[in-house]
Amino acid sequence: MLTLTAYFGLFLSALGAATLLPLQSESVLIALLLSDAYPLWALLAVASVGNVLGSLLNWLLGRYLEHFRQARWFPVSTTRLQQAQHWYGRYGRWSLLLSWLPIIGDPLTLVAGVMRERLWVFLLIVSLAKTTRYAAVAALTLGWN
Repeated sequence: MLTLTAYFGLFLSALGAATLLPLQSESVLIALLLSDAYPLWALLAVASVGNVLGSLLNWLLGRYLEHFRQARWFPVSTTRLQQAQHWYGRYGRWSLLLSWLPIIGDPLTLVAGVMRERLWVFLLIVSLAKTTRYAAVAALTLGWN
């Protein structure tokens, strides 16, 4: 049961970290890696799937809620959204390779929805970026060179 709880906690932290909420998941991944109780591949898979699904929530927000952007409750300010749209318009879908970065990554995934990026392209690029980031965190944690 503890194993399932650990994976679920990692999944939720990764999912939340990819949304516009100010959360992070790397510490959870590092703690589980250092415990040496879980297979590396399973931790990377759970963290990556959770993080990509969180980014998908942002894409959906951008895709279907963009017409509410003037509402007070909208999760991104108009200025930040315009900056991200400019960035996305200038660099295109390949800017999603930066979706793993703090501060700019989450709004980029929302803007990809606003800009009507195709879902399969979005998922492919974001999955590559997010999985690579978690693999790098694991490599640094475990001392790989």
